[in-house]
Amino acid sequence: MVIAAFLLLAALSPVNESGYAKLVAQHKGKVVLVNFWATYCVPCRAEMPALVRLEQKLKPRGFQLITVSADEPEQEAAAAKFLDVSKVPAPHYIRRAADDDKFVNALDPKWSGALPASFLYDKTGRKVRAFFGEADLKAVEAAITALLK
Repeated sequence: MVIAAFLLLAALSPVNESGYAKLVAQHKGKVVLVNFWATYCVPCRAEMPALVRLEQKLKPRGFQLITVSADEPEQEAAAAKFLDVSKVPAPHYIRRAADDDKFVNALDPKWSGALPASFLYDKTGRKVRAFFGEADLKAVEAAITALLK
């Protein structure tokens, strides 16, 4: 029973190009930061605790953090374990695009696909900002806070 609960807790839902648009639409009414990361990405793992603290701080004001792992299928268990150990709140997703280049271009033509990458959406579901590479977390927080007013 404990094992089943752990597996349920650690589940990553697959998301493709069309699923991503639905994912964002499901969170209308909140300011959303979608963070793309991977277990092999050292800066991704390093910034995750700060993103979790940011969500804890701003969630009462209407902020939601969504994580999307860019790990390959054989790394899914490692990604789930990292999310559990790091106490990253759900929802958790894993990218499962038929064509990674199409997926990346659909999100932002300026994005090379490099990680980490975060996309900020306002309460209407409109993308307002993208952060590529190691983001200045103070700038991320300021951008989120401005949208929560």
